[in-house]
Amino acid sequence: MADIAFDESVDITDKVCPLTFVKAKVTLDELDDGQILAIRMNDGEPVQNVPRSIKDEGHQILKLDDNGDGTYTLYVKKVGD
Repeated sequence: MADIAFDESVDITDKVCPLTFVKAKVTLDELDDGQILAIRMNDGEPVQNVPRSIKDEGHQILKLDDNGDGTYTLYVKKVGD
Protein backbone atom coordinates (compact mmCIF):
# COMPACT_ATOMS: atom_id res chain seq x y z
CA MET A 1 0.00 0.00 0.00
CA ALA A 2 1.42 3.36 -1.02
CA ASP A 3 1.98 5.97 1.65
CA ILE A 4 0.18 9.28 1.46
CA ALA A 5 2.35 12.16 0.25
CA PHE A 6 2.40 14.91 2.87
CA ASP A 7 3.69 18.47 3.05
CA GLU A 8 4.68 18.61 6.72
CA SER A 9 5.00 16.25 9.65
CA VAL A 10 4.94 16.61 13.42
CA ASP A 11 5.85 14.09 16.14
CA ILE A 12 3.72 14.46 19.27
CA THR A 13 4.78 11.20 20.93
CA ASP A 14 6.59 13.19 23.64
CA LYS A 15 3.46 15.19 24.56
CA VAL A 16 0.45 14.39 26.73
CA CYS A 17 -3.15 15.53 26.30
CA PRO A 18 -4.17 18.30 25.81
CA LEU A 19 -0.73 19.35 24.48
CA THR A 20 -0.94 16.65 21.80
CA PHE A 21 -3.78 18.48 20.06
CA VAL A 22 -2.29 21.94 20.71
CA LYS A 23 1.01 21.03 19.03
CA ALA A 24 -0.80 19.37 16.09
CA LYS A 25 -3.11 22.38 15.69
CA VAL A 26 -0.24 24.90 15.73
CA THR A 27 1.56 22.95 12.99
CA LEU A 28 -1.65 22.59 10.97
CA ASP A 29 -2.34 26.33 11.26
CA GLU A 30 1.02 27.03 9.58
CA LEU A 31 0.02 25.08 6.45
CA ASP A 32 -1.81 26.41 3.41
CA ASP A 33 -5.30 25.17 2.58
CA GLY A 34 -5.18 21.78 0.88
CA GLN A 35 -1.80 20.80 2.30
CA ILE A 36 -1.42 17.53 4.19
CA LEU A 37 0.04 17.07 7.67
CA ALA A 38 1.31 13.74 9.00
CA ILE A 39 1.00 13.53 12.78
CA ARG A 40 2.87 10.77 14.64
CA MET A 41 1.27 10.01 18.00
CA ASN A 42 1.09 7.38 20.71
CA ASP A 43 -1.72 4.88 21.07
CA GLY A 44 -4.39 5.62 23.69
CA GLU A 45 -5.69 9.10 24.45
CA PRO A 46 -3.99 10.84 21.50
CA VAL A 47 -5.46 8.37 18.98
CA GLN A 48 -8.91 8.84 20.54
CA ASN A 49 -8.81 12.63 20.97
CA VAL A 50 -6.59 14.22 18.32
CA PRO A 51 -8.50 12.99 15.22
CA ARG A 52 -11.83 14.00 16.77
CA SER A 53 -10.55 17.46 17.74
CA ILE A 54 -9.04 18.05 14.29
CA LYS A 55 -12.28 16.97 12.60
CA ASP A 56 -14.21 19.31 14.94
CA GLU A 57 -11.97 22.13 13.66
CA GLY A 58 -13.26 21.37 10.14
CA HIS A 59 -10.22 19.62 8.69
CA GLN A 60 -10.35 16.35 6.73
CA ILE A 61 -9.00 13.13 8.22
CA LEU A 62 -7.48 11.14 5.37
CA LYS A 63 -6.06 8.06 7.09
CA LEU A 64 -4.83 6.64 10.39
CA ASP A 65 -1.95 4.17 10.05
CA ASP A 66 -0.82 1.78 12.79
CA ASN A 67 2.99 1.93 12.75
CA GLY A 68 3.24 -1.39 14.64
CA ASP A 69 5.35 0.09 17.44
CA GLY A 70 2.68 1.56 19.70
CA THR A 71 2.44 4.71 17.58
CA TYR A 72 0.09 5.83 14.81
CA THR A 73 0.40 8.30 11.96
CA LEU A 74 -2.63 10.45 11.24
CA TYR A 75 -2.87 12.16 7.85
CA VAL A 76 -4.88 15.37 7.84
CA LYS A 77 -5.79 17.68 4.95
CA LYS A 78 -6.10 21.31 5.96
CA VAL A 79 -9.45 22.82 5.04
CA GLY A 80 -9.76 26.59 4.75
CA ASP A 81 -11.10 28.72 7.54
